[in-house]
Amino acid sequence: MAAGFSTASAKGVDFEAKITPIVIISSIMAATGGLMFGYEVGVSGGVTAMPEFLKKFFPVVYGRVEVGADKNNYYCKYDNQGLQIFTSSLYLAGLTATFFASYTTRTLGRRPTMLIAGVFYIIGVVLNAAAQDLAMLITGRILLGCGVGFANQAVPLFLSEIAPTRIRGGLNILFQLNVTIGILFANLVNYGTAKIKGESGWRLSLGLAGIPALLLTVGALLVTETPNGLVERGRLNEGKAVLRQIRGTVNVEPEFADLLEASSLAKEVKHPFRNLLQRRNRPHILIAVALQIFQQCTGINAIMFYAPVLFSTLGFGSDASLYSAVLTGAVNVPSTLVSIYLVDKVGRRVLLLGAGLQMFFSQLVIAIVLGIKVTDHSNNLSKGFAVLVVVMICTYVAAFAWSWGPLGWLIPSEVFPLETRSAGQSVTVCVNLLFTFIIAQAFLLMLCHFKFGIFIFFSSWVLVMTLFVMFLLPETKNIPIEEMRERVWKKHWFWTRFMVMGDQSCNRQEE
Repeated sequence: MAAGFSTASAKGVDFEAKITPIVIISSIMAATGGLMFGYEVGVSGGVTAMPEFLKKFFPVVYGRVEVGADKNNYYCKYDNQGLQIFTSSLYLAGLTATFFASYTTRTLGRRPTMLIAGVFYIIGVVLNAAAQDLAMLITGRILLGCGVGFANQAVPLFLSEIAPTRIRGGLNILFQLNVTIGILFANLVNYGTAKIKGESGWRLSLGLAGIPALLLTVGALLVTETPNGLVERGRLNEGKAVLRQIRGTVNVEPEFADLLEASSLAKEVKHPFRNLLQRRNRPHILIAVALQIFQQCTGINAIMFYAPVLFSTLGFGSDASLYSAVLTGAVNVPSTLVSIYLVDKVGRRVLLLGAGLQMFFSQLVIAIVLGIKVTDHSNNLSKGFAVLVVVMICTYVAAFAWSWGPLGWLIPSEVFPLETRSAGQSVTVCVNLLFTFIIAQAFLLMLCHFKFGIFIFFSSWVLVMTLFVMFLLPETKNIPIEEMRERVWKKHWFWTRFMVMGDQSCNRQEE
């Protein structure tokens, strides 16, 4: 993870540790950072489907949707760069904030970085809820993005470091679970506030984002710093005391010694980003970057950002579109629980391959239905076909939620060796936010021009990424982090050539 180091032993042996109440409570409080992120993903699509919000900030779109100005076709009603900037500015700001968050996480600690995230987010919420013009609205979104950038760096790192090794994967996915809960919460709020007359509805939707932000801020004040963060900053006695507290045992000497060794080795690496480019490290960075690009090219964030807008475009009434968005959010949460249960039982590849087929099929069915029933200027989507579209979207969301959603973050945190783990995770987060921004910025324009073909576009990517998993992604289930090189990369039919030649290159340099 960014700016940190693993607590696994170099030999892959679990240290003595109990699942203590302080670990569970601290993890739940810290994971509210995911709740904060998820709420923002869900709320933006809902408010952009509210007439009063459009009327105030995007009158051109309001004219198309509510008044029918210019008799614009069904697929292009919401095509507006300003509307897309409203959604995507948060992710561009988060991308920039990630670089600063990596520094604060390393120098100040995990808790202060989470606190900074909460403060940024609260200020952004106030500006958004009180916005009087588009500039004020976008400024608020940028500050929200800064909060998301800091939280996305610090929270997964905190969860991985505080958890006992044997449940690290499950607690790491807890962050993604909270993202899905946040999306569902936002959709429920939007469904309720859409019935409020005047501007109060959308202002309440945006303002309630302050609840998860306050939870994260209060949580950051109450939880303990991780032993890794304390040792990294030279506070050794305090680090050992915290380690005893969270592990529920006094026998922490083996793990503490490993922390000291990991910290010492990490400090010896002067240029971790440069090390990523060495031949023997290329498989790790290629896998991590590819997973982030593929995760966004599934189209999931486009659908979650714009779910109410999408359903409205397809002819659902405003209430029906918001209800359908709530339904997809409700599918998201239990499906993520499936991943938590199965990820260490059946492995990463099985979940990704099975979900790939499910996502490809569902998107293909949606494209066929829309291609036949929804044309540029007419909508013949009957109730039966409308239900089919919703079912297929829910099928698609469920598959993503137990595969590419959590595993797109989990696998990169496992594959990097110690000396490049910090730099590798930073690159992972940056690539993810960059492509999130690109998809969010482009989706409405793509919907306008591709029409039903937008689902064929995303399903084609799903096919490509499923083939990538089949041939190039190794299984990392039950493999200790520090043994990945010997037990995974050197035994893979393709990536082994990078390991062998990389070792030869390093030997020549040493000679």
